[in-house]
Amino acid sequence: MTRTAVAALLLALAGLAHAAPARLDFDLALDPLARRLEGSGTVTVPAGGATTVVLAPRFTAHELRLHGQPLAAEGAGRWRLPASDRPRVVSVRWSGALAATDGAASHRDTLGRIEPAAGPEGSFLPASSGWYPAPEGLLASHRVRLKLPAGQRGLVAGRLLNERDDASGYEAAFDFPHPGEGIDLMAGPYTVAERRVRLADGREARLRTWFHPAIAGLSEGYLESVARYLERFEARIGPYAFTEFSVVSSPTPTGFGMPTLTYLGVNVLKLPFIRATSLGHEVLHNWWGNGVYPDWGRGNWSEGLTTYLADHAFREDESPAAAAERRLGWLRDFAAMPPAQDQPLAAFTTRTHGASSIVGYGKCAMLFHMLRGEIGEAAFERALRSLWREQHFRTAGWDTLRSHFERASGRHLGGFFAQWLERPGAPRVQLASARRSPDGQRVTVALTQEVPGHALRVPLGIDTAGGSERRYVTLRGPRQSFDLPLPPGARAVTLDPDAALFRRLAPGEAPPILREVMLDPRTRVVVLGEEFRAAAAALGAALLEGPGRVADPAALGTAEPALVVGDAARVAAFARARGLRESPGAAPAGSSAQVWLERDAGGATLALVAAADPAAGAALAGPLPHYGKQSWLVFSGARAVARGVWPGRPQAVTLE
Repeated sequence: MTRTAVAALLLALAGLAHAAPARLDFDLALDPLARRLEGSGTVTVPAGGATTVVLAPRFTAHELRLHGQPLAAEGAGRWRLPASDRPRVVSVRWSGALAATDGAASHRDTLGRIEPAAGPEGSFLPASSGWYPAPEGLLASHRVRLKLPAGQRGLVAGRLLNERDDASGYEAAFDFPHPGEGIDLMAGPYTVAERRVRLADGREARLRTWFHPAIAGLSEGYLESVARYLERFEARIGPYAFTEFSVVSSPTPTGFGMPTLTYLGVNVLKLPFIRATSLGHEVLHNWWGNGVYPDWGRGNWSEGLTTYLADHAFREDESPAAAAERRLGWLRDFAAMPPAQDQPLAAFTTRTHGASSIVGYGKCAMLFHMLRGEIGEAAFERALRSLWREQHFRTAGWDTLRSHFERASGRHLGGFFAQWLERPGAPRVQLASARRSPDGQRVTVALTQEVPGHALRVPLGIDTAGGSERRYVTLRGPRQSFDLPLPPGARAVTLDPDAALFRRLAPGEAPPILREVMLDPRTRVVVLGEEFRAAAAALGAALLEGPGRVADPAALGTAEPALVVGDAARVAAFARARGLRESPGAAPAGSSAQVWLERDAGGATLALVAAADPAAGAALAGPLPHYGKQSWLVFSGARAVARGVWPGRPQAVTLE
């Protein structure tokens, strides 16, 4: 994902395509041990109307002068800059104390945290925290000269101009000549590794890892992967716009993408699959999100497009079945989301919780998959390349994207985009019937959808002994019938067999997954055995986005979602009393806990956690929130040794 943002920043950034950029030129001294920042320099604002220079109230402005004259404050951390027909140069000097880096913070904590923090183990000053004076509502290029004490190294986005690292400390200068959304500063006790690569247009790029010493051995693999991703995305979209890319480790579980770099948690970088998944996603953000900027006030398309062209494309590389399983996972996630937490895709700006990611990542990626099917592969690829060629370092809203896809395909797409962007929810499509003609050569398929309906390109599978053939029909009304030819040996008709249509899965198609109890604000915590109370509380705090109030087992209603925690015998007895399976299977040797999901008679989802002892239950608080897409898991300590999703039942009609 791109950098953490807050609502005020998003609103301030709305409409930036029409404003000339500012220029920031700063000298910074950061002392992570003392948690103190001192800065000085200039803020150059282009000719134009009045604007406001802002600085977070936690910092002290020692000087703000416009052409040598003091600027009067108009409020805490705000200075009014009058309109002018020539550039306005504001000299600035400021300082302030920083919060302490919280190494125990969860990923959910870091998504909403906006305060600048520092410590010897790592410092992160996000642009959205207002840690430097900046003109409100303007993109800005920057040049930054950074000083750190010995043993620390740091960076901001941009081209590395020079650096010095010796016993007296670290100094470096960075230049970002493009209009950008803000300056994020990272520092830590980094070991730096470097590789130079040649880009598609002949320019040289500097690739670096800035890793904590404990993971410095991973540098070579990460540099190799970054080089491969740059080559891949240049070939598909267009030339990389920068001259650098860095992978920077964080002591907290972050996962952010900024121009020219990504900032990932140390423990995340250790995971063996990150190079093949999340790293590519963050590299691609240098095209979508940090290269072409979303019009934040009108919705964020960049996360969904990046998810589709990275995460989903990597699964397509594996096989069509792997890509279909990824799409089915997005549909399961949407089915797990409480309807009250849904929102139109046009309202998504940044991920703040699980429900927002389901819409802004999964639903948005599905929009692009359906669009690709609607206009064809060649037109889809032409639109991507023209969008990059014409919009990089500019703001693009959904209307701009639509115009590129319309131009590439020669089709009017207003209705397609309107129904998927402006309407919350998803269509409910049912395969009502499928009847073979008397001569066996054709089939009449009846489809239904709820009113008001969508215009849908619905995939159907005609299943035979030798495989499945695809047919596509356009459903516009609440009920339509379609007459289709049948191949020899046709046995059944299946609705959307490849999960290519964004829709609300029918109950049988959507097996229970952990995310259902995670997102539902009604979820109760049921403790089976007083000795498990502390473990259950820790697990509930880590897993649930709602309050997770404790409920007595006997008082839990049959329609109330719950997180049930106890030992294997008590959890099995609880499940047996409700007519549910008593375990996901025999406990493997060496396992310490089993987790499985069930739906009770009232349709509510229960997450059953059977742990060997309270410590084994408490150990799940760290890993379990990362497995929201699963129906069952087996743990050995904090490590998931087995997991899976209960099989769903696709909508299908056997042909008689």
